[in-house]
Amino acid sequence: MLMNEEKVRLPRDERRATLLIAALEVFTAAGYHAAAMDEIADQANVSKPVLYQHFPSKLDLYLAVLDIHCEYLVADIRAAVASTTDNAGRVLATVNAYFDFINREGEAFRLLFESDMAVEPQVRERLSKMSYDCALAFSEAITTDTGISQESAMMLAVGLIGTAQTTARHWLARDGKIDRDLAVKLVASLQWRGISGFRRIGKPLNS
Repeated sequence: MLMNEEKVRLPRDERRATLLIAALEVFTAAGYHAAAMDEIADQANVSKPVLYQHFPSKLDLYLAVLDIHCEYLVADIRAAVASTTDNAGRVLATVNAYFDFINREGEAFRLLFESDMAVEPQVRERLSKMSYDCALAFSEAITTDTGISQESAMMLAVGLIGTAQTTARHWLARDGKIDRDLAVKLVASLQWRGISGFRRIGKPLNS
C-alpha cells in the first residue's frame, strides 16, 4: 500500500494543480452548492484530508479556481491589446481572445460568467476586478491614442469588454450555431464601427 501511495505522490505545486482541475470539473458539473469535497477528492484521486491540507474549505477551493482563470483571461486580453498598434486589429484581437478562452476553457468560462456564486461577496469582488482589469488594458490604449480623459476612455473600454463578454456567452449558450470566426468578425465589426468614430491625436483613429 505504501508503494502505491508513493507512486502517486506529487510535488505540492503539481498536486495543487491537479486539485484545481478536479474542482473545476466538479463545480461546473454540479454547481457550487451541490459539489462535495468528497467528490472533488475522488475526482483528483486523493484522500479528503489531503484536499483539506491544500484548501481549508470548499469556498477557499472555489476562490482558488476562480482566481487562476480570472488571471488567464486578463492576461489574454492584455496580450490581445498589446499584439498590434492597429486599432481595428486590437478590437478584433480582443474579441478573438474571448472566443479563444471559450474554446480552450469552456468550463472555466461558465464558472466565471454563469455561476450562481456571483452573489457571494468574495466572488463578486474577483469578477468585478477581472472585468475592470480587462477594460483597463483597453482604456490605456484609447487614452494614449485619442487624448480623451481616463474616465471617458474607461467608459468606452467597459462597453467594448462588456459587449465581447456578452456575445461570447451568447455564442457559447447557442452551442456555436454560428461559425466561430464569423461570430468574432460580426462582434468586432460592430465594435469597430463605434470606436472608430473617436479620432487619434493628429489623425483618424483607424489609421
